[in-house]
Amino acid sequence: MIRFLTAGESHGPGLVTIVEGLPKGLAVSADDFAAELERRRRGYGRGGRMKVERDELEILGGIRHGRTLGSPVAVLIRNAEWENWSQVMAPEGEPAGKKVTRPRPGHADLPGMLKYDTDDARDILERASARETAARTIAGVLSRKLLAAVGVDVLSQVVAIGEVSVDLPPPADRDAIEASPVRCPDREATGRMMAVIDAAADARDTLGGVFEVAAHGVPPGIGSHVQWDRKLDGLLAQAVMSIPSIKGVEIGPAFRVAASPGSAAHDEILPGLERASNRAGGMEGGISNGETILVRAAMKPISTLMQPLRTVDVETGEPAQAVRERSDVCAVPAGGVVGEQMVCIVLAREFQRKFGGDTVDDLVDAVARYRERIGW
Repeated sequence: MIRFLTAGESHGPGLVTIVEGLPKGLAVSADDFAAELERRRRGYGRGGRMKVERDELEILGGIRHGRTLGSPVAVLIRNAEWENWSQVMAPEGEPAGKKVTRPRPGHADLPGMLKYDTDDARDILERASARETAARTIAGVLSRKLLAAVGVDVLSQVVAIGEVSVDLPPPADRDAIEASPVRCPDREATGRMMAVIDAAADARDTLGGVFEVAAHGVPPGIGSHVQWDRKLDGLLAQAVMSIPSIKGVEIGPAFRVAASPGSAAHDEILPGLERASNRAGGMEGGISNGETILVRAAMKPISTLMQPLRTVDVETGEPAQAVRERSDVCAVPAGGVVGEQMVCIVLAREFQRKFGGDTVDDLVDAVARYRERIGW
């Protein structure tokens, strides 16, 4: 089954992704990776780094003539700014550049410094940076393509930025979502979201929000009830929660359902085994139930502020202002793209767990037979 590892720091020479467990015969190109990386960079409220963060890709292994070989896929994403950071982040030699001794509230800086016994937050912040999600994109693209081969489509939309929120049906209109600068298909809400981002930028502040990811076409039976670590909703929640700045995950309208009586909380079963609603978010008992899988995530405001918060200089013990690294005002639209990738990775892995297959054709045939057996 698919598993992946990433390596590299935000201002290092580059990021490396190794994806293992892919079947043979999956069509993929460098352009596929580049297009998804471009989606991740876009979004109203992104900072100046997105203008220079051109992702130069090199496929190092696992793909031949545009198709996976069944061996591990390795991809290098080079850092366009490496020349400017080659002394500060040099793999060898004596330390260069000023130490970062003023940790940022809300970031991994201080707990990481204490854990790893360092007085330089750069040892922590470089890897804790959301730049690492660019490397996850490689695994996400490969997983999305595998899901597409078995009839599953995954997309996301933004439903809240700051205090501006909108009630929307599950994301389905890809063109309308991608046309919006904030990845929200509602034009009026898009305008209000852009306005609050502008106001936050003027105030030298940052904003969080909420995005939701939908997976269409997943048949019943993906995931399992038999062990705690096999439950599909638990796997999805953990994967999405692992994205930097995500502080909450719900499956379907979970918090709204929690305030409802049982008679208004569940999805009645109709003739033909269809459901009258989808309050469960497409999963019951840790198993997909055939409805659209819906995962919603709350993203906190970015912890690097142009008007820094109070902290302590760990060298002197004196009060100070937190260090400022170049940052965004709002990264919620990009967070939704990364959310898609993590959902794709989990679903692709669980399809493989259930259906196996050393080749893409083997997997596709197994899924088709299963759909025929259950009449789905």
